[in-house]
Amino acid sequence: MNFHSRNPEEEININLTPLIDVVFLLLIFFMVSTTFDTTSQLKIRLPEASQEQSALPPKKLNLIIDAKGSFFLNSRELTNSKSATLKAALERAMAGNKLPIVIQSDADSPVQSLVTAMDVVAQLGLAQVSIATTRPIE
Repeated sequence: MNFHSRNPEEEININLTPLIDVVFLLLIFFMVSTTFDTTSQLKIRLPEASQEQSALPPKKLNLIIDAKGSFFLNSRELTNSKSATLKAALERAMAGNKLPIVIQSDADSPVQSLVTAMDVVAQLGLAQVSIATTRPIE
C-alpha cells in the first residue's frame, strides 16, 4: 500500500523582503546620523595669540528716551531734547571713537524723539545701532 497525502508538500520558504527593507532603513539612518570629519585637507600651523582677555568690557553708548521725550545718555539726563544738544553729548561721549549705540525708547515716547535720535546717529556716521525692544507678554 502506498499512502500519498492528497496535499502535495508545499515548499517552505522565507520571505526576505521585510528583512531587506529593515536593513536598508538602518543603513540610511546610520548614514544620515554619522558626523563627518570636517578638518581641512591642508595642514597649516596657526599663529599664536596671548590668552589674556581684556579686563574692560567693550564700551558702548546707551541712549534712553523716556515717555516725555527726554534724552538720557549713559544714565545722565541731557539739558533739552534738541538735536544739537544730543549731537554734542554723543561726540563728547565717543571721544573720537565710533562706538556701538543702543537706543532704548519708551513705548509712549513721542515718535519725533526717536526720529531725532536716529537722525543724529546717522549724522555722526555710527553704523552699529541697536534699538532695544521687549517681547509681548502672552
